[in-house]
Amino acid sequence: MENYDLTQLSFLIVEEHLPMSSMLRGILRELGVTEVYDASSPEAGFEEFNFSVPDVVLIDWSPGFDGIGLLKKIRADEASKSPYVPVIMVTAHGEAEKVFEARDAGMTEYLTKPISGTRLYQRISSIVKSNRNFVQASKFFGPDRRRRTKEFDGGCRRGERPVLSAVAT
Repeated sequence: MENYDLTQLSFLIVEEHLPMSSMLRGILRELGVTEVYDASSPEAGFEEFNFSVPDVVLIDWSPGFDGIGLLKKIRADEASKSPYVPVIMVTAHGEAEKVFEARDAGMTEYLTKPISGTRLYQRISSIVKSNRNFVQASKFFGPDRRRRTKEFDGGCRRGERPVLSAVAT
């Protein structure tokens, strides 16, 4: 695993439960992060997001805590100061349909609880090294959901000369 210097990054933690927020803050400090902001509700999270304009946002998503709504607001609200910010959803929801829901709402990475410093660092590293393009479509705005690339070796259907190129899947 590559080692990235995270000392220049700022983070916003939007988490309802103080012990979880404190644990995330502690892990980030251990990773060298010195600038961490907190909010305990999606509404306060959006205010703090626009005030501090962090480099990365960690959002809780749990029953009664609308992390998906906050994510959608960050991505689509006119008042959002940084709709392209990387967002890591931190949640106990590990079911595939929940991961797809968060992906379709525009999350960048997904981290299921219980969390560890290693797993959080892996998600942050993925953001740093991938630098995925953002896609704007009628019902989606967020990082390109395709993660794998493969060579296209099929025939040309438009009557042009066949060209081999990387096609994301």
